[in-house]
Amino acid sequence: MTRLPALILLVVTIAFGLAPVVTPPFTGYDPALFPVEIGRPAIQPAGYAFSIWSVIYLWLIVHAVYGLLKRADDPVWAPTRLPMTVAIGVGVVWLWIAGQSAIWGTVTIWIMAVAALAAFLRAPTEPDRWLLSGPQAIFSGWLTAAAAVSTGVLIAGYGVLPNNASALAMLALVLMIALVVQSRKPRMPVYGLTVVWALLGVIVVNWGDQPTVAWAAVAGAAVMLGAAGWMWRKG
Repeated sequence: MTRLPALILLVVTIAFGLAPVVTPPFTGYDPALFPVEIGRPAIQPAGYAFSIWSVIYLWLIVHAVYGLLKRADDPVWAPTRLPMTVAIGVGVVWLWIAGQSAIWGTVTIWIMAVAALAAFLRAPTEPDRWLLSGPQAIFSGWLTAAAAVSTGVLIAGYGVLPNNASALAMLALVLMIALVVQSRKPRMPVYGLTVVWALLGVIVVNWGDQPTVAWAAVAGAAVMLGAAGWMWRKG
């Protein structure tokens, strides 16, 4: 029975990796879902940035397979399995949810992000740096950014804030969360670097027509990169 949580995590992780095969690809929320037409959301990164999912899927599968075969009874791994199972389990159906409702898509991606962060913060950096903490770092780092992006699109789409103001608010939110989390895990800069990757996507997509957002993302990426490096040296 002690192997059951590791087996369940492996099953949901495989289902998560297969979800894009059976669910229509998600390229952003349908503008028809919003009362305010926002055109291109300024907070949404350039399309190439989403290629990081191929690394996330592969690393999570390796994590789950190794966890079942080699660390099923390991008390170091055990505390991370429930939140990882929640985060990945919700992720299995997230593509479908996001295609139906921006509100529920935002709610569920925050559930994923909080659960993934809980797992990452529970995982020691050593041992199994690249098989336990590493995959959780990249997963939770991307979800930190993705949850803020979803929220920013929702806020702009419902007219709570203009497009640019919503983007700036969410950039501030991402940076605040990321700095706090990275300070708790200074020896795992993969988390901060993943957030920087997302911010680079925001820079690229906004450089030509939304310079305020682009420069704010530049500042955020520089702060995050500098903080991650400083924490690594001090950690």
